[in-house]
Formats: sequence, structure tokens, C-alpha cells
Amino acid sequence: MIPKKIHFCWFGENLYPQVVEACIASWQKLMPDYELIEWNEKSFDIQSNQFVQEAYESKKYAYVADYVRLYALYTQGGIYLDSDVEVVQSLNPFLSHQAFTGGENSDTCVTGTMGAVKGHPWIKLLLDYYEDKSFYTEQGQQTNTVIITDLTRQRYGFTESNQHRRLDDDLHIYPFEYFCAKDFESGTINQTVNTFTIHHFNGSWLSEQQKKRHKKVMRYKYAINKLFGPNAFDQLNKTRKKLNGIKIFE
Repeated sequence: MIPKKIHFCWFGENLYPQVVEACIASWQKLMPDYELIEWNEKSFDIQSNQFVQEAYESKKYAYVADYVRLYALYTQGGIYLDSDVEVVQSLNPFLSHQAFTGGENSDTCVTGTMGAVKGHPWIKLLLDYYEDKSFYTEQGQQTNTVIITDLTRQRYGFTESNQHRRLDDDLHIYPFEYFCAKDFESGTINQTVNTFTIHHFNGSWLSEQQKKRHKKVMRYKYAINKLFGPNAFDQLNKTRKKLNGIKIFE
């Protein structure tokens, strides 16, 4: 059984913004018997991992959390929630799994909600990725959704799908509607009876330039979808990626 612990990260010693306060309140309201564990500079040794130390020195706290969330789950077990994840139904039904998460879309297998028993091999696989890794690379850092999806595809045979998948080691991957339910690009929330958490994507990992670019892309997406249909932009982007391996409007 996954223990009733909720882990979350808050590095940088800043006050919680309103969205984070609201999300934490939702955890406490719907899961009052869970222990809340905040990971920060006082509870985690920043210098214990090269990647974490370099990310912290660069003030890229979302990348610090990429490692610390895995450390928390591997050493203690429980459920990890990004600080901008709202709980809309208790996560008790998933405690019987050895590990679980859900995709941000059909292409990924993870979002801001993850759970596992202590010492789970999937978490160990992901944690080991960050050993002896430097945060500073010429190519820049990939998001943890890409890293985790690639590793899970290689080790567990995850394939792109928006269906519930049970993989080896009792690892459960749930569809988008379960733990994400919000489209990162459009901001549209698609909540259903199967939605347990909503990831609001506060975007703390994005630079100001990336945030501006994202807004620009959203204007293109709105215009194209209005002219050609609700999924026209996504279909165009997928076709372009297949043709030359790059995203449209990059």
C-alpha cells in the first residue's frame, strides 16, 4: 500500500502565490488524514546531488523538484503533487497500486501527480538518471515529462496511448483526464467524472522569453482553430513534426 503522505516541493524561500495556497487547501480538504511533507532548503541537502546543486544555483527550482520528488517517493513512499495541482477527488482509490501517474497528453506518461510505495523500481530507475548528471548542457534541459516518458518507454514498454495501462512492477499509467485534465497550450480544463487532480501549470520552469513565446503560439493556435476547426493546429503541428522533426512556430 502507498502510505498516506503528500510530498511537495517549495524551493527559493518565497511566499506561496495564491494558486499554490488554493491547491494545498484542496489537498487538506479532501484528504485531511494525509501527512503533508514540504521539501525545501531546510529539509533537503541541496549539495547531495550535482544536478540539484547546479539547478538551485541557477534558481531553476522546478528542475530541483524534478529530482527531489523522486528522492521523496523512493525513500518514503507516498504521493507527490506539484504545488499547482488541485485535488478534486480523494486519491485513496490509487493507494492499492505499487506506483501510478497519468499523462499530460497521449504522448506522455507523467504529469504533476505521482505515487509509489517506498523503494519502487520505477522510481529508482528515474532517480538513477540524475546521478552524475550536470544541469549545464549545451542542448539545454529537457522537462521531466520527456525524460520520464523516454525511460518508461525503454524499460516498461510504454506506448503512446490515452488509455489506462498496467505495466510491470504494478505501475499504472492513467489517461489525461485523471490527473492532468488541463491542456497546457490552450488552458482549457477538460474535467470529467474520472478527474482526480487538475494540473494548473503555473509555469515556474519557464523563462520570461518562453512565456512570451507560449502566448504567441496560443494566438496562432486560436486563429488556426477558429478558421479550420478545433483540432486543426494540433494536427498541423503533428504533421510538421513527422515531416522534419521540429515543432511549428519554434
